[in-house]
Amino acid sequence: MTPDLPVDTTTETPSDTPFDTGETDRLLSTTRAVRRRLDLERPVAPELILDCIDLAEQAPTGGNQSSRRWLVIRDSDTKAALADLYREAGGNWISDAYQQVAGTGHHNEQALRSADHLARNLEHVPAIVLVTIHGEHDGSGRPGLFDSVIQAAWSFCLALRSRGLGSAWTTMHLGAADRVAELLGIPDGVSQIVLLPVAWTVGDEFSPAERQPAADITWFDRWGHTIERPTGEAPLHADGAGVTVEVDIDAPPEAVWPYVSDIELPARFSDEFQGADWISDVPAVGATFLGRNRNERMGDWEVTCHVVGYEDQRVFAWNSVDPEQPAAQWRFELIPLAGATRLRFSMVLGPGPSGLTAIIEAMPDKEAKIITNRQLGQTANMRRCVEGIRDLVIGDLGIQEPRKQETPQ
Repeated sequence: MTPDLPVDTTTETPSDTPFDTGETDRLLSTTRAVRRRLDLERPVAPELILDCIDLAEQAPTGGNQSSRRWLVIRDSDTKAALADLYREAGGNWISDAYQQVAGTGHHNEQALRSADHLARNLEHVPAIVLVTIHGEHDGSGRPGLFDSVIQAAWSFCLALRSRGLGSAWTTMHLGAADRVAELLGIPDGVSQIVLLPVAWTVGDEFSPAERQPAADITWFDRWGHTIERPTGEAPLHADGAGVTVEVDIDAPPEAVWPYVSDIELPARFSDEFQGADWISDVPAVGATFLGRNRNERMGDWEVTCHVVGYEDQRVFAWNSVDPEQPAAQWRFELIPLAGATRLRFSMVLGPGPSGLTAIIEAMPDKEAKIITNRQLGQTANMRRCVEGIRDLVIGDLGIQEPRKQETPQ
């Protein structure tokens, strides 16, 4: 008689099944801050919130300690009192700020409109979830609190979205944290991290937000070193290696633009760029100027530059040598901040030939080192340029830079 063979009782589990990348990406890219489209009438079952918290608790936590605590506020009177504190802590300021820009087309108008709606209606949200953690931040900069909460709170938001609910990340209440703790009975030694209004969403179609592409905000191997098309461990000319430097200036874009659009100004700060003269009469897309350069290794040379981007108070970009197959691509960008400007200066090598490619052809085995050295040299020059522009703007406007706080000894 043939002995019974062991039966394979293994069944396929969710962990054995590849994720649907399309649906996963849709969840990640369309989980938006929802304020005006929160359904204030439809109740949210507490079991649903608990399910989302269970999923959120799978997030990493420092030391694998279970120190997060989730406070779900449903009582109408408590929500009303919490909403009053929220408005006192900053919500009223948001509403006043929105009234100042309403109907003006200001770049923050829609964001302020949305935040104003939440501030005015927080008590009407079916549930408010306050995410906390045992412990108090000691100001040392060491990890331990926020790094154990933020990822869990965001996982909670993702779980809400996948079930048709929405939320909006807000910390406005922290301006009245002591009074919030008193209202909700939060003991000493517990830190409030984020407040999340929870409701069903009105409609379930949300679009990805406009964000900077990864290639513009990702550095490879060293701060500010970019690669448009990374193909290997070492940067190559064909990869589109480049440099980006940024500086924040305490002045609006209209005050910074005259310095950025002055093609002669960078020569004051660069040890390579010597100056430039317009060939065209008017600076605009399609215009050209002649740049003069000097490098200890490559000698002196002049290059015709073609303007490929020119938006007043926003963008000034040019390609050197050939507009379609440039030796290098250069770009100034002014990004509006709250009462300030982020000045971004970027450069990409190639894809066309240049004096650098001639050096690479002579020493192909050292291409990666040649590219890296070029990036280092350009980083230094470009950083001196943006910092020089910042200092000129601040000096000419008579703005006093905020003093850096010294660390107590």
